[in-house]
Amino acid sequence: MLITNATVVTWGEPNRVLPDHAVYIAEGNIADLGPRRELEERYAEAERLDARGQLLMPGNICAHTHFYGAYARGMAIPGPAPENFPQILERLWWPLDKALDRDSVRASALVCLVDAVKHGTTTLFDHHASPNFIDGSLDVIAEAVEQAGLRAVLCYEVTDRDGREKAEAGIAENRRFMQAVRDHPRLRGTFGLHASLTLSDETLSQCVDQNPVGEGFHIHVAEHEADEEDSLNRYGKRVLHRLRDLGVLGPKTIAAHCVHIDDDERRLLLETGTWVTHQPRSNMNNAVGAMAFDTMVSEGVRLCLGNDGFSNNMWADWKAAYLLHKVVNRDPRRANGADIVRAAVYRNAELARAFFGTRLGEIAIGAPADVILVDYHPFTPLTDGNLPWHILFGFEASMVTTTIVDGRVLMRDRQLLTLDERAIAEEARALAPAVWARYEANARAALGA
Repeated sequence: MLITNATVVTWGEPNRVLPDHAVYIAEGNIADLGPRRELEERYAEAERLDARGQLLMPGNICAHTHFYGAYARGMAIPGPAPENFPQILERLWWPLDKALDRDSVRASALVCLVDAVKHGTTTLFDHHASPNFIDGSLDVIAEAVEQAGLRAVLCYEVTDRDGREKAEAGIAENRRFMQAVRDHPRLRGTFGLHASLTLSDETLSQCVDQNPVGEGFHIHVAEHEADEEDSLNRYGKRVLHRLRDLGVLGPKTIAAHCVHIDDDERRLLLETGTWVTHQPRSNMNNAVGAMAFDTMVSEGVRLCLGNDGFSNNMWADWKAAYLLHKVVNRDPRRANGADIVRAAVYRNAELARAFFGTRLGEIAIGAPADVILVDYHPFTPLTDGNLPWHILFGFEASMVTTTIVDGRVLMRDRQLLTLDERAIAEEARALAPAVWARYEANARAALGA
């Protein structure tokens, strides 16, 4: 397929914005890139997709999300409003994950994948929990990802909060799935962990022993002070020191949030090559604070951007990060647009490449054809250097018109081709009353009501 009449944004280093260019896709990869007329002559017989002057860019990448959170939309939390993040966990997320079964896990994944295709997010790192449906849960999500045609790294959240038997089941599910998809073109597994405050040394050590050598973990770290307080009170050390000592940190481990880590813990992240993901919309919603974004960027921490289960419009998290750190620090120089791009584009691409071993996140010959068309026609000059600020102040989610993964068109001119959005929404809606009823029973039990 030859995509013509495009302004190509390469997101290479350095980035290039190439007007009136074309991209030739063959066998799932970008096989050629050049001026439109040259490629039209070279591939005269190829099927064509006319970009009509739109931007052709690499698909967005989400470094941390939760598909299972889809059923929280519009759902009421019984009793008084939670006062802090530990109460949000105890009264919202933990009762909800216990309410999920096979059908609702599948439906929640599919509605999030519809959202991802429509918003041009082509690779997602999902962190799953469903304590009453563990065995095979990652297969159900993987089947939904395959149906959508997207790319994903999946894991199951091991925790001690539901007892030993379910912790063991979570360990087994991670091991089984990682093995099953290790050669899959668009799926990978990693080893999911909840957070230090719900994991004993025994369980963490078992997870390290059960994880194949060289593979990493996906874990929440110091999202709230409670995580650090628990680690200090029970183990006499801060969270990242504890995880380092137990062998959890490393160059394929993802530490989500890291809002309340200290200087020494940031040093451990650097020394071990551990990835950090920032979720600004979630952090604001949960009122947990703001991570040391600028410090991490300046120190060279491998800082990525996720959404924590919010919509898969990743540009919304770009904008949230850009604004959050300015207002928290009362300093308009914070979270510079170029640093947002460093995290959201380049670091996210490096993380995806670490798992898939391919040149994801760039328009370049030989790279996977994970690309999107964006209907943005600026009324001021758009250059290699000022593109971040066009995105931050001009892009909207509705501007994504076409999404392609591995050379396959998943959405064309805003029409979904692999997923039936209406049928998926109807199925999810039909399941919702039972999920919400189970949730409410669980939440009232947590309240002691």
